[in-house]
Amino acid sequence: MNELSLRYSVIAASAVAAVACHAQVSLAANATQFAPHRAIYEISLAKAVAGSGVTDMSGRMVYELGGSSCEGYTQNMRFVTRMTNQEGTDTLNDLRTSSWEELAQHRLRFSSTQYQNDALTEASQGDAGHAKGATSLTAELVKPGKKHVALPADIYFPMQHAAALIQSAKQGRTFLSAKLYDGSEKGDKYYMTTAVIGKKFAPGAVKNTASFKDAGRLAGLSSWPISISYFDVGQDKQDSAPAYELSFRYYENGVTTDLKIDYGEFALQGELKDLAFHDS
Repeated sequence: MNELSLRYSVIAASAVAAVACHAQVSLAANATQFAPHRAIYEISLAKAVAGSGVTDMSGRMVYELGGSSCEGYTQNMRFVTRMTNQEGTDTLNDLRTSSWEELAQHRLRFSSTQYQNDALTEASQGDAGHAKGATSLTAELVKPGKKHVALPADIYFPMQHAAALIQSAKQGRTFLSAKLYDGSEKGDKYYMTTAVIGKKFAPGAVKNTASFKDAGRLAGLSSWPISISYFDVGQDKQDSAPAYELSFRYYENGVTTDLKIDYGEFALQGELKDLAFHDS
């Protein structure tokens, strides 16, 4: 699921440019076409091991995808949870992320803020892509402070990674390893990721009992169970546990269901409660 940078603005271009864009999309036979949508997930505690300090957790995540392969894709997410520790004290965490990503030019603009009990605890903001006149990839941060971050040439940004997952799944591949950067946390690190792609669910193979507005549109789509392990750089080469694991059922149009986030000592699950496509 993933999810992160901010707004984009689409300025009306010439008809020639619009036609050229659509032509490029139609010629790419395997291109992934993501459906702009808004999804709401109910978050609950799936597990907590003894000594984790977590006795309960609940919340909500709202995720919105907009744009297109021509205009660039936007992602906006708000992830709010209330955690109860073993002393019975509640902590309210509020993560807000937004991004704009242009796949063709490999550009990412991002903003992320983290609040705890309504107090700002962390923020990142910046742009990532090719440096002007250079082939190297960099991230230029303005928050939490001005900083230049060099990125590997083979880095993936979030929507690029999402497209690669779906394309790999359609090709019958079961693994995808990728370096992933989304500008989260302090914006100065990236993760090594390993995705395991399960057997394809054909359209209609799994009965969807959800009652939200656009649930029926998922029934006619293929989907795959996917699990992604996120490692700090260097840890993926060692016999160590990932920083966290994300698993979900991923539909070919970019909609995610059956979400689970495993941090090791505790895990969260997210149930899709509402889904609305922007064209409906």
